[in-house]
Amino acid sequence: MKQQRPPTSESAATWKPSQHSGSGKPVQLKDKTVKDLLTGTRRLVEVPYTASLSHTVNALVANKVVAVPVAAPPGRWIGAGGSMILESDKHTGAVRKHYIGMVTMLDILAHIAGDDRMNGDDGTGLEQKMAVPVSNIIGHSLEGLSLWTLNPTTSILDCMEVFSKGIHRALVPVDSRMDNLSGVELVESAPGYRMVTQMDVLRFLREHHGSEMAAASSLTIGESGALNPNVFAITNRTTVIEAIKCMRAPLLNAVPIVESGLLEEDHSQLVDGSGRKLVGTFSATDLRRCHLSALRPWLSASALEFSQTVSEWMGPSVGAAAQRDQVTCRGGTTLGEVMDKAVDKHVHRVWVVSPQQDLLIGLVSLTDLIRVIRASFLSALL
Repeated sequence: MKQQRPPTSESAATWKPSQHSGSGKPVQLKDKTVKDLLTGTRRLVEVPYTASLSHTVNALVANKVVAVPVAAPPGRWIGAGGSMILESDKHTGAVRKHYIGMVTMLDILAHIAGDDRMNGDDGTGLEQKMAVPVSNIIGHSLEGLSLWTLNPTTSILDCMEVFSKGIHRALVPVDSRMDNLSGVELVESAPGYRMVTQMDVLRFLREHHGSEMAAASSLTIGESGALNPNVFAITNRTTVIEAIKCMRAPLLNAVPIVESGLLEEDHSQLVDGSGRKLVGTFSATDLRRCHLSALRPWLSASALEFSQTVSEWMGPSVGAAAQRDQVTCRGGTTLGEVMDKAVDKHVHRVWVVSPQQDLLIGLVSLTDLIRVIRASFLSALL
């Protein structure tokens, strides 16, 4: 962007000592850059601006990703947030394509729930909605309003600052050619790009800088300030289409599902989840695993039943286990343990519940984790 804790029996297999330099001294996090995060990242998955939403969802499913950049011919579009993120020929510098934005499943859900033409009983209009070009829905979610890039030489601590503000992912140019125009508009030109996400950062910290995280990892989520007590939920009687509409306005990527407690409760609206019994999770990524032909009959079914069925479709995998057994923690759980849960289960938030009855207290997101871990690192440097 121009713009180890002591191992427990549960975590000993995952927390590793810090890397060392050639001189034998540990390479500290403050000396690491975004380039260090790129090791092991795969080639960028993208879709053309003419791709339909149905084809875009298929690309997400096939590549097991939750977001894709949209590529268009150069000179025809203004990129999200006024950005000019270009891919150029490595030898001649000639511009080949322009990345005009990022599309996530949340953008697609917002489009599906965008008006009242959607019939919740039979899915009328869904096929037409999924046939529109992906370029039509760029910016439907807040993150899609701008396209973020990170210079490979950016420090990881600065990268964490970006991700601590709710940015979930950014493009990183390979062999970058850059112009920073007027300090506001950013032009990037590179032969290729990689994607770096919040999960990449947390996984890197755990694998390479566990010893530097001892202070932060031993703090409970309550002590660290990572616990967010504001948690909106849907009930076990909310339908899939109602859940999608609920998530659209506040731009929520996932919502907890709680037991319905009141006969007169409006199940088509978000409810305050605090103090309610947690029974499931409905996530935008659930729909990524469901092809269009399979989604239509589910729109009028309960979101809880749908999420449980999705876990069965996924088969005996870690992800399926995460769906069946809710990924939760307690107020006294340490940051290190929460980080382990998020990374191992590959979830983007961990629900916080009471010790006795699994009543919702709040949540800890990847954004929260990165924010408090970064703050701990910075305080240690003072």
